[in-house]
Amino acid sequence: MQAKYNTRHSVAFERHDHRHCQHQLLSEAKALCTKRNTRLTRRRLQVLEILLRSHQPMRAYEILACLNRVESKTMIAPPIVYRALEFLLDEGLAHRIESRNAFISCDRPGHQCAAQFLICNGCEKIAELENRNSTVISEAASLGFSVDHAVVEISGHCAECRKNGS
Repeated sequence: MQAKYNTRHSVAFERHDHRHCQHQLLSEAKALCTKRNTRLTRRRLQVLEILLRSHQPMRAYEILACLNRVESKTMIAPPIVYRALEFLLDEGLAHRIESRNAFISCDRPGHQCAAQFLICNGCEKIAELENRNSTVISEAASLGFSVDHAVVEISGHCAECRKNGS
């Protein structure tokens, strides 16, 4: 499911209508869960919507704080957030940014290639790249190695932050 609004791979670093971006990704996530017959429960949906607010990573406890601001009657416990995040990760709707111990929504819900990210140290935005023919993955396969999980995180500065001297 390639997002229609994003024909290039750096939407996080481009000026764009983020409300459209959010709506498109949320629609794709719902459709994917329906197709797979998995349940996008109210809590899972809330966590996904929080992650979709920006192209910046969020720690689990930041997500928890957001949920608890919305749910003023009862305090939500951390395991609820972690279970929702686990579901989103398993379904390819979110990624864990290992270097930041944080999470971000997936730009291409349900895609099956290795996760690759450009992380701006200035604005902390993250762009997800899609490279199905990663040299490392291809080389591993040629050696008969089956890759279960691969994440590439490249940190630096986006064009806007470089222009602003951040």
